[in-house]
Amino acid sequence: MAIEYDKLNTQSLAKQIAETLRAAILDGRLKVDDRLATEEELAARFAVSRPTIREALKRLAAQNLVHSRRGPSGGTFIKRPSEEELRNTLRNATTLMVTLGEFDIDAITEARLELESLCLRLAVARREEVHLERMALELARQREPISDEEFCASDIRFHRALVDATANPVLQFNMVTVIEALQPLMNMIANRTRERQVIADHHGALLVALRERDGASAEVALVQLIDYLRLQYREAQRPALG
Repeated sequence: MAIEYDKLNTQSLAKQIAETLRAAILDGRLKVDDRLATEEELAARFAVSRPTIREALKRLAAQNLVHSRRGPSGGTFIKRPSEEELRNTLRNATTLMVTLGEFDIDAITEARLELESLCLRLAVARREEVHLERMALELARQREPISDEEFCASDIRFHRALVDATANPVLQFNMVTVIEALQPLMNMIANRTRERQVIADHHGALLVALRERDGASAEVALVQLIDYLRLQYREAQRPALG
């Protein structure tokens, strides 16, 4: 394990050790299924106590970077996080940043429009019937008398189907921040002022354009949807600003 064990500051030793090991994992010095040195060995190398090493390993485990096995062949091993675990990490980090006020509504709606427009261009060319069927199913749900929670969940599934139609795994993964983190939070804000029928009509226009592979009409429908939502976000926040 070719890791340099630099002298550590006394403040937050466990955090520093975790960051050192994390860097080794991310740059490939430690690989999936590699076994870490024992707690005793790591404590000696970093010149700290075993509880400090244990705390550092807990930090790495919380990031889904290591896991422990019991038994004679056990120990702490480098883990390959599942896609869902990575999605959850990305989703939770984005949600936290919004909650902390790091993103304002204008930045969120601008980012959503630009990123989803890119997805839309690819989806127009690559969409398959299964994507259209998923979107049509959600559109039908949105026109039914369902609860606000069900409508928001359907809204997310509709746009997830659009993103999946890009057939681009990098976009599909990164759009978690928009579709599964930012969009639900924005739905909560605008829930009081938006009209479901208007949302469904914009979704219907998107679906028709995708079905006909009409990129220009699809872009118009998306812009109109985002513009409408931007107005609803501002309207919903008006009392708080006043």
